[in-house]
Formats: sequence, structure tokens, C-alpha cells
Amino acid sequence: MSKSRTNNDSVFHPLDKNGFIPLYFQIQRALMEKIQSGELAEGDPLDSEEELSRFYQVSRMTARQALHGLKTSGYAFSEKGRGTFVTRPKLEKNIMHLQGFTEDMRQRGMKPSSKLLEQTIVVADEELMKRLKLDPKDKIVHLRRLRLADGIPMAIEDSHIPLKQFPGLDRIDFAKHSLYQTLRERYGVRVGYADEIIEALPATKEESELLTIPRKSSVLSITRVIMTTQETPVEAACSRYRGDRYRASIRVPMTAIE
Repeated sequence: MSKSRTNNDSVFHPLDKNGFIPLYFQIQRALMEKIQSGELAEGDPLDSEEELSRFYQVSRMTARQALHGLKTSGYAFSEKGRGTFVTRPKLEKNIMHLQGFTEDMRQRGMKPSSKLLEQTIVVADEELMKRLKLDPKDKIVHLRRLRLADGIPMAIEDSHIPLKQFPGLDRIDFAKHSLYQTLRERYGVRVGYADEIIEALPATKEESELLTIPRKSSVLSITRVIMTTQETPVEAACSRYRGDRYRASIRVPMTAIE
């Protein structure tokens, strides 16, 4: 008989069968702790219902509820004929809260980093002129970055910033510096709001390669224009987030459905 993957030579904490916490939730919590600690890594197989029921001395139904709870919480997924495997919960992208990638990842306890794909000065086309309220032949800084968290590719960001508003911006290395922090601290920008368009789109060949996801997988696309408190546009951008790691969330005020 093969060794239980659930045990995995770690300290075994028996279930409290006389307490108020359901047995399935105690098993679910024990497995989540192993995933969060790194003892069980993403892609690792989990024990089957039969193995869990035997290891914890519970019914198959209880074991099934524990695995179901893991899957609905985003910590596991099942493949027919193969079993159940460890995954990571999707990150919530709160579309009602404007926040840069660097700050967002740090607040989640993850280490943000960037790979600079492009940093050039270009002349604004008609669409960017309209979105950024520019004059003909005005120049913009185009930043294209691969954003990573704990070394894992998370998003591709294309940013367009008017150069005449931020002289010297093109000389800053945005592989090492946060764009929003730079605009705030160096140029005194105070963001008022952003107009955003959110879509689910299939990844292009380049996007799937950069994000290390299967071709034509879904990406969460957010196109935005960021405005200052004085109603001046400072950035036109498009971000493509991995669909397997992100989902959008929004809190709707009660007045919106009266």
C-alpha cells in the first residue's frame, strides 16, 4: 500500500470528533494549511476520497465534502480519470478600488517584480490623442511590462503616458520602479478616478507565451484611462491578467438596485 500523500511524513493532528467543528471542515482546514505552508505544492495530487476516509477514519461522504470544500475555495481542481490536484485560489481584482500592481502584490504578501518588454517614445495616434486629450504630434512614453508575483507571470501591462506632462519620465527604469509611485512622488500626481472597460478575451500567441498559459486561454482584460483630481488624463493603459489566477469583483451599493 502506498504512503498517504496527506500524511507526507508531517505531524498528524487527529480530528476532534466530539467538538462542534464538522469533520469534513477539519480535514479541509488541515489540507489548506499544508498548501499554504508549501508542504503541498501547486500541481501536487491529493489523496482520493477512499484514501482520506481511511487515513482520517471517516466516511467517504465526509472525505468527499472536504475535497469539495477545497475545490470551491479555489485550492484544488479535479480531472476526470486522473484525480484531484492542488491549485492556488484566484486573486480578487477589485475593480472599484484603483491600485497599482506593485502595491497590490505587497499587500497580499507576495514579492512583485517586472520584466521590461518595451520602453519607447512614440507619437500619439488618433485614439491616444482622444483618450489623453493630446495635440497632434504630441509624444508619449510607451511602457510594456510583464508583471510577476513571487516569480510567477501574472499580467502584461501596456501603459501610455504623455511625455510633455512628465519630462524625464523616459529615463526612469520601470523594471525596477513603480509607475504610479513615481507619478505620485516625483511628479505630484493625485489620482481622482479611472474609466475602465473590462472584458474576457482569448490570449494571443504572444500573451500565452509570456504568461505561460495555454494558447487561447481566457485573460481578464482591463482597458483604462486614469484621471487626476483636476480631470487631467495621465495614463491610457491596457492590462491583461491571467484568467486562471484572477477574477474581477465589485461591491454594488444598495442604491444601484432600488
